[in-house]
Amino acid sequence: MAYGSETVTLRASIRRRAAARGTLIVGGGLAGVFCALKLAPQPVTILTAGPFGEGGSSVWAQGGMAAAVATGDTPEKHLADTIAAGAGIVDVAMASLMTHAARARIEDLLSYGVPFDRAIDGRLLTGREAAHSERRIVHVQGDTAGKAIMAALVERVRATPSIQVIENVVAEDLILSDGRVVGVMARGQGGRAGDAVGFTARNVVLASGGSGHLYAVTTNPPESSGNGIALAARAGAVLADLEFVQFHPTALDVGRDPAPLATEALRGEGATLINSLGERFMTKIDPLGELAARDIVARAIHAERAAGRKVFLDARTAIGAAFSRKFPTVYAFCREAGIDPAVEPIPMAPAAHYHMGGVFTDAHGRTTVPGLWACGEVASTGVHGGNRLASNSLLEAVVFATQVANDIAGEMDGGAGFVETDSSVSVAARAPTAADDSLTSLIRQTMARDVGVVRDHDGLARAIATFDRLAAQRPSTQVANRLTVARMIAVAALDRTESRGGHYRSDYPEPVSLKARRSFTRLDQADAYAVAAAE
Repeated sequence: MAYGSETVTLRASIRRRAAARGTLIVGGGLAGVFCALKLAPQPVTILTAGPFGEGGSSVWAQGGMAAAVATGDTPEKHLADTIAAGAGIVDVAMASLMTHAARARIEDLLSYGVPFDRAIDGRLLTGREAAHSERRIVHVQGDTAGKAIMAALVERVRATPSIQVIENVVAEDLILSDGRVVGVMARGQGGRAGDAVGFTARNVVLASGGSGHLYAVTTNPPESSGNGIALAARAGAVLADLEFVQFHPTALDVGRDPAPLATEALRGEGATLINSLGERFMTKIDPLGELAARDIVARAIHAERAAGRKVFLDARTAIGAAFSRKFPTVYAFCREAGIDPAVEPIPMAPAAHYHMGGVFTDAHGRTTVPGLWACGEVASTGVHGGNRLASNSLLEAVVFATQVANDIAGEMDGGAGFVETDSSVSVAARAPTAADDSLTSLIRQTMARDVGVVRDHDGLARAIATFDRLAAQRPSTQVANRLTVARMIAVAALDRTESRGGHYRSDYPEPVSLKARRSFTRLDQADAYAVAAAE
């Protein structure tokens, strides 16, 4: 349901200075920034929802980046692990492209100044994480990879004259002309105030991040609310695999929003999961124990908590006094909560962490709408299938950001013309209201309760009905965008009557071989399915 379609119409002037800068990138996380750098010296404008380099999930990433750079490891082994984790629906060609490009993208990051951890002899140090058969995760100071990568790239962007950054601007809609995306309507001051303003460009790239903040318990920042998916959906783009949401099993259960992440590398180094009775329960569930795939570990923790038992990560024996040195970010979060992880177990809860679904793209990052590309978590390339392999997300971002940049550069070299628009454009836009926060809170609570780690028909139907009721209140465009994405995730989950990867239905607990395929939908198709299901 196009929740923004019934809102009032705003006439907004188009900023022609943005049109002169060939490519407009929505999002200042790793995918967007890397794409901009790869496009240099061609002109690029980046719109960021918050301060440049501070918002988005990339800067928070702890685990590192997966790449077959160690002796004895190969892209083929990395591909095999990616396929095994993806629950039978990985796009093998896309995943192969990613794993074979990994070393080159690591070299790019090194050239940009990213200080990946090295041994004394200069070799890149690699760690192992859940469901990887080899030690292939490159880190920065243990658990600061995302922060360090983004710091290096932001510095490089600021030194690149061809890249313009406009901060604290929230995209609300795409501008189309004759079926082609030619710009973005956005609102300044972090989307809280001011009139919506149009930015036109020759090419538009969505790199706006994921959807985790649609859930009440998440490791994602507020910027990760699925906004880019909503923009593409209303423009008529095909979306893919929306039902597949990965819940990170180990977020710190200390009452913070977002919940601080306890990196997978902790379990890779031997930390174990215990319940409030002191029992180590994962060895009874999977042969890999704590290193089982994330969906298995997340459901196991969910089951313990549902049974009234708290869950803790115990690093006392495996890591102990070395905790503050090996994992400084997690250590700082623990100390802020009054916990000393060297001598105390850490309370844990599953949290919405990564969306495998998103805007469907091809190997070049092209969406099904002309003029629109997507990369990073907002895109659904198929490399993750139904369950992302640990530390493949940062890799996917840089690999497909490069694919997008190469494709756009080819179009620019080919002389494809910019489609001019009128000096003013009519769009559906409703300004933020005082009710936004309470409506957003209701969306997040509903998603956590009914579209979370464990789902069933009644809960999903209840969620869809709730979103329709909230939409009837004619919320702001930004809340309408959240409702659109939340509803489409719930509809996709209702339609997949099996359990696979990050999608688990308690009323259909087993995978069905005939359903071992990706899902594709458009907004109008999701609307029709929801109406039919409600009858």
